[in-house]
Formats: sequence, structure tokens, C-alpha cells
Amino acid sequence: MKKILVTGGAGFLGSFLCDQLLSQGHEVIALDNYFSGSKKNIQHLLNNPNFEAIRHDITQPIHIEVDEIYNFACPASPVHYQHNPVHTVKTCVMGAINVLELARNVKAKVIQASTSEVYGDPLVHPQVEEYFGNVNTIGPRSCYDEGKRVAETLFADYHRQYGVDIRIVRIFNTYGPRMSINDGRVVSNFIVQALQNQNITMYGEGLQTRSFCYVDDLVDGIVNFMNYQGDHFGPINLGNPSEFKIIELAQKVIKLTNSKSKIIYQNLPINDPLQRKPNIDKARSLIKFAPKIDLESGLIRTIEYFKKLI
Repeated sequence: MKKILVTGGAGFLGSFLCDQLLSQGHEVIALDNYFSGSKKNIQHLLNNPNFEAIRHDITQPIHIEVDEIYNFACPASPVHYQHNPVHTVKTCVMGAINVLELARNVKAKVIQASTSEVYGDPLVHPQVEEYFGNVNTIGPRSCYDEGKRVAETLFADYHRQYGVDIRIVRIFNTYGPRMSINDGRVVSNFIVQALQNQNITMYGEGLQTRSFCYVDDLVDGIVNFMNYQGDHFGPINLGNPSEFKIIELAQKVIKLTNSKSKIIYQNLPINDPLQRKPNIDKARSLIKFAPKIDLESGLIRTIEYFKKLI
């Protein structure tokens, strides 16, 4: 049994990580300030003697004796991270420093949840880890994009300077149950609108592409990389390399929900990437990462979750 800290543990991904780690017999502490996370996501864990929830903002230092840390404390949807962009930067940067100082002090292994957003609106397709990205430093998305880029820098430098045992994963679009109903992400937006027979909001012509990974596949990859025993600390891309146009996603959601929704078109947001698809060769090689759940199967599970909420 290991004692494991999951920052952002009440969030969409963080709560599934808590589930997975507890199922493996570990003791888990979920730390969250509940800005974008929800107590409902971890309600089913509160009676587990190996689980503890702490309300705390990771921009403030914390000291807990742990063996491993999963740093997932940051709002990941534009609606949430643009609500308070200064605090988003603080969460990415000061949060990374506080987590790394804790890892350094207690000799814990630590994994950073980075993002495909570090590639910006990419000029290389599909995106490989060696690509440095095409990111606007002063745009409305920069608080998240650049915050995550600096966090990667901090992790790499703490490893080189202090010998902290780190891992970095770059997470591509992920979906599944426990997504927030109002988080503004494309999958949850489309499903909620379709279930209510509302107009489905399409930005641009819907020809921009994304690759959607079901949450179970992603969590398996994250945990497997934390347990990886080799020298490579990352970054590695984690996501599903199957690429879809956003218009195709909307059509699939309408079909699966038997919705009467119509698609309406609006202008693309500033700096919204036109293409997003991971090259996962490194993850395949290092940790045998291979997403198993196709988009339709994952959407059916996610739709069932949102049906219960609406």
C-alpha cells in the first residue's frame, strides 16, 4: 500500500484517479478547493477508510507525508480557466512549485497533468512530443496554455537540479461521466443541448478536428506511466489518436440521443486550434498504452450519465 495525494481529486479526471488507486489497495488523499471540482464526484468514496478529502487551494503550500503525488489541480475547460485567468496561472505555476517542494521534502514521486494545449494551434500534425508548439502568450487562452508550459519547465528543472522523481503527461481531449454540465467542453455541451432538444452550438464550420479519449483509457495510461520504471520522465502524449471533425461529433451525438436539435453556427473563439491529434508512439512503446473504447461506446456511457443529471 502506498499513500498517494491527488490534487484536484474532486475533479473529473482526479476523481477517476482516486477510484483507480483505491481499487489497487492504496491510501488516497484527494485535495481540492472545489472551484471546478465537485464533492459529488467523490461522495461514493467518503466511507472508504483508505480515502480522505481535504479542502485546500494548491496555490498555498501544504505538507503531507505521501509516497506519490498526482498533480491534477487546475480547471481544464475554457469556461472555468478563463473565469479567473490570474488564479489559473497561479494554480499552474505556484501549484507546481508547492507540489514539487512537497515531493522534494518527502522524497515522493510526482506526475504532472499537462495538456495538449501546450501545442497551441499546431503547425505539426499529428502532434509529437518534440514539437515546441505555436502558442499565443497574451491571448484569452494563454493563462492555461502558458501556465501549463511553465509547469512543465518547473518539473524538468526540479528533476535536473534537485533529483525529484517526476513524470509529465500531455493529456488530449478526454470525456466521460462526471464532466461538469456547464464546463463548456464540446462533448458535454453537445450532449446537454441534444438531450434538451436545444440548438447545438457549432463554432466555425465544424471542420476543426479533435481526438476524443474515454476517461477509463486515459486513467489507465496515467497510472501506468507513474509506475513506469525506466529513465524517461516525459513528456508523453496520452489520448486517442482517432480523429473526428467537430461536425461529425455533433451528428453522432444527435443520432445517439434521438434528438431533434438543429446545428447553429457561430464564430470560432480566438486561438481555438484547428487540428488536434496525438502521436502516441512513445506511450505505446513505454507503457503499452492503447485506448480500447471507441467514440460511440464512450458517448453512450456519457449520455447515460447526463440523462440522470438533466
